[in-house]
Amino acid sequence: MLETIGFDPEMAGWAAAADASVGRVARVDRGVVGVLTEQGPVRASYGGALLHEIAADATAAPCTGDWCVVRDWPDHRMTLEQLLPRSTAVVRATAGEQSYGQVLCANIDFAAVVVALHPTPVLTRLERLLALAWESGAQPLLILTKADAVSDADHVAEDVRAAAPGVEVICTSTVTGQGLGRIRELIDGTRTIALLGSSGHGKSSLTNALVGTDVLATKTIRDDGRGRHTSVRRELVVLPGGGAVIDTPGLRGIGLIDVDGGIARAFADVEELVARCRFADCRHEAEPGCAVLEALADGSLNQRRFESWQKLQREIAWMASRKDARLRAERAKSWKSRTRRAGHRP
Repeated sequence: MLETIGFDPEMAGWAAAADASVGRVARVDRGVVGVLTEQGPVRASYGGALLHEIAADATAAPCTGDWCVVRDWPDHRMTLEQLLPRSTAVVRATAGEQSYGQVLCANIDFAAVVVALHPTPVLTRLERLLALAWESGAQPLLILTKADAVSDADHVAEDVRAAAPGVEVICTSTVTGQGLGRIRELIDGTRTIALLGSSGHGKSSLTNALVGTDVLATKTIRDDGRGRHTSVRRELVVLPGGGAVIDTPGLRGIGLIDVDGGIARAFADVEELVARCRFADCRHEAEPGCAVLEALADGSLNQRRFESWQKLQREIAWMASRKDARLRAERAKSWKSRTRRAGHRP
């Protein structure tokens, strides 16, 4: 079974002990993980070495999509002992005072931003999600759902494509089946696609349609465009023909951390203009030889898109400053602790 969701035979080398095996995390529930193995699904708690790693780095905690080593103990307990290196990972900033990263899912081939066609997609939010998708290392996709609910799906899709250079846009409907064949073609029997976006935009319905039966609960979007939370955890669902879908809970906030590369890819058109400015430190306000201002003047660059890029640039600079401040504080705390211990030595 594992071969149908991306298992590479070389992974077997990670499970050196006779009582250990490689599996893939399907879901995480407060310190207990559901793991798919060749022997079937199992539930495992965290091993001691893994707990030590998580204490030092929260991103070391298992997440849906992780490949891992599980150990079967004589008393029939199962423990997750080690995570295999992640090939890709969707990471967002956690909410709160500190700027830490939270891994949403890992080892995916496609990071699909899912947006309903009704009400009209909010392009600035879509661009934030695409920056997150690009930064994951996976191939971004943009899936527009509920094409049967609008009469101008193709027209809206064209507007969306302008805000998503280099990203394939797929219009879908779980009612008519539109677009589902293309998604199955991309998954190709072994690949994994993660569905990212707000609640109520059709991620769970899309998963059910790809599986061919209702495996996840669904709810409709509200009239004001706000979603109703249905999925409460990230869950990997194996498709009948091979491949897997990771359904994620709706993202209310999309905190960005260390996504410079993702923003550069999501705004490749703007970045290309910035590189053509006469001055490397151009602020794009009134400087001579500013390629950005020229593009805004002749209409080849949309004012909304440029302002969206500016806003994200300010945000990542702010997040970087918070992260630097936190690291400085942690270093100072560690230094004081070492100094205190040294002062108590006999």
